[in-house]
Amino acid sequence: MTQDNRKPFDTPEANGWHWQTNILHADTQVPAGFAAMPVPVARASTVVFPDLAAMRSLDWKNDSQWRYGLHATPTSMELMRRLASLEGGRHCLLFPSGLAAISNVYFGLIKSGDDVLVPDNAYGPNREHGDWLAESFGITVRYYDPMIGEGIGALIRPNTKLIWLEAPGSVTMEVQDVPAIARVARERGVLTAIDNTYSAGLAFRPFEHQVDISVQALTKYQSGGSDVLMGSVVTVDDDIHHRLKQARMRMGVGVSADDCSLVLRSLPSMRLRFEAHDRAATALATWLGARDEIAAVLHPAFEDCPGHRNFRRDFTGAGGLFSVVFHERYAQAQIDAFIEALRLFKIGFSWGGAHSLVVPYRVPSMRTATTWPHKGALVRFYVGLEDVRDLQSDIEASLKAHLGGA
Repeated sequence: MTQDNRKPFDTPEANGWHWQTNILHADTQVPAGFAAMPVPVARASTVVFPDLAAMRSLDWKNDSQWRYGLHATPTSMELMRRLASLEGGRHCLLFPSGLAAISNVYFGLIKSGDDVLVPDNAYGPNREHGDWLAESFGITVRYYDPMIGEGIGALIRPNTKLIWLEAPGSVTMEVQDVPAIARVARERGVLTAIDNTYSAGLAFRPFEHQVDISVQALTKYQSGGSDVLMGSVVTVDDDIHHRLKQARMRMGVGVSADDCSLVLRSLPSMRLRFEAHDRAATALATWLGARDEIAAVLHPAFEDCPGHRNFRRDFTGAGGLFSVVFHERYAQAQIDAFIEALRLFKIGFSWGGAHSLVVPYRVPSMRTATTWPHKGALVRFYVGLEDVRDLQSDIEASLKAHLGGA
């Protein structure tokens, strides 16, 4: 008698298929009555259509249709819906970084021969992107005084198609008069885009001030864990959204459902964290402002910060980011030693996470349209969720050791 050596999964099951086929084509069973608060993670590259008619009827402008995982899944769509609602917009697109979101605005709206205006205090990579476009793509990029206000009208040319705003500037903290610039731009038929990362969409609502496009790095407060790279572009106008969406598709840009899930998990606590960062940063900036080593504190909520009146009028909070200017009597080597001796403030870019950060900047080399008025070294602090008393002691010890502070 021949022994049957077949393994159980080699035996056809009741439906006539073998185990390997059944495991691939098993129906997803969601128990009736199951409910949970987290948003389910829908991972997908291929999206399956019920029939050919559904596939052939796809319209890329229709955000409610599922086409391919690169464009959207239920998880990313839920995040986009919440982010658009937060900023008072109607549409949202997601990108693998804040810089990718900025890039999409350029490539979706600007062509060779067009002119773009960028504030002199803009995020460094935005400036570098503009310089690259000017060098390689026949686009004119000009930098302007961020405090120009309605005077922006004198800079607008017939081929000016886009004006960038950043309020406050993420290093030097000037607060632009966004409503004035947006109003003049709209009167002249020029689109405006704001880097709204500083406010996280919580402290400033751009569409209430006639801004056309809001860009954010979700890497910051939306993530809150220093572990996600993502960006967003929020709009109100359908045509602008479609132009940006088409550019996104053509560049093959997408985000993972798992990263979307991490941001969705953090959104419910974002306002509480933002307010906690704000309180701590205000307290620390106030203390630093009384120190003899500090020549100026650049914090939008402080009266001597450029654009403070704009901040008081348009913003409802400041978060954890501010800069200080040291007295010019200190050499850069002393400032560097001070920074490297800090124990709780880690040296690193970005912000929005639980850990405090510090970065020095050489501002004069970052400017082309305006003259930086300060002589001393600028250091940017991001205040995390540590106890402020410990952060203060950390700074005080390093000041004493390297700058002779009392």
